[in-house]
Amino acid sequence: MHETDMTKALILTVKDWYESQPRQPQIETIHLIVGQFTCVEPASLQFAFTAQTRNSFLDGVKLAIREIPLIAFCHSCQEQYKPNIGLNYACPTCQAPMEDIRSGRELKIERIEYSQAEIEPNLIN
Repeated sequence: MHETDMTKALILTVKDWYESQPRQPQIETIHLIVGQFTCVEPASLQFAFTAQTRNSFLDGVKLAIREIPLIAFCHSCQEQYKPNIGLNYACPTCQAPMEDIRSGRELKIERIEYSQAEIEPNLIN
């Protein structure tokens, strides 16, 4: 389950940002962008995040995931298409193999919503 490792990396990234702030804010929501072609299961990511942030400075923080579809471009047909993940990645018109992925590989923090109310320093793990 690579979602667990991804969640650990996410928590470390947010913790680094959090600790660099002059006044530690109260984080409310972390917005992620997750491409379909990353093979990250949003429900598993949500579960791992909830489990790993329990009793930490991120306890109760909402994880909002925006999925980005897999979109490819066929150079033979000069058209974009949406492959069926796991079934057929080839161009539906000419059957050329998928070579040019336009979206679907994203995996990043889009933004962090927070308020200026500080939290207890002993909750920072």
